[in-house]
Amino acid sequence: MAENIQRCGWCGDDPLYLAYHDEEWGVPQHDDCRLFEKLVLEGAQAGLSWITILRKREAYREAYLGFDPAKVAAMTDAQLEVLLQNPGLVRNRLKVFAARTNARAFLAVQKECGSFDAFLWPFVGGVPKVNHPQTLADVPAVTPEAEALSRALKKRGFTFVGPTIMYAYMQSLGLVNDHVATCWRRAGVAGMGGGR
Repeated sequence: MAENIQRCGWCGDDPLYLAYHDEEWGVPQHDDCRLFEKLVLEGAQAGLSWITILRKREAYREAYLGFDPAKVAAMTDAQLEVLLQNPGLVRNRLKVFAARTNARAFLAVQKECGSFDAFLWPFVGGVPKVNHPQTLADVPAVTPEAEALSRALKKRGFTFVGPTIMYAYMQSLGLVNDHVATCWRRAGVAGMGGGR
């Protein structure tokens, strides 16, 4: 990739961040395992920078058993206590235990709706919501859709799913396209649509 291309300013110049922006952020996602992974990671990120979580992503993947929600739901208190000693994770007790809580709630949503994907995408009408930010200042931190998703998840027992976290979740998974107008990735992501 040429170095003079324009990107969304939030990704800076860290190679890991650039790859995340260029290959993943905003790409419509429907795989339940990936949806669960991002739910865990976005919750872990609360109050921290996203690059911190990206750098720990492989440790999270190993600690949370490949982000298989059924395996995470079955983790014992003892297993979670061990994770609190893992320097590869954000060692916050509430966040570490939230992964299991959310895995159990995630499985309940899958049972109710057939998949988490089937529950999630109707919050944007089944297709990505394409916004038109000219600059980062035009990108909101929260939207009515994120607030509605947050309420629905909290009602089902999820934690670390506040509206700001849920808007970041929706952006990362392509439910909304918030690439700024000058970003090279905007058009490519927009062309992906969101249908299954």
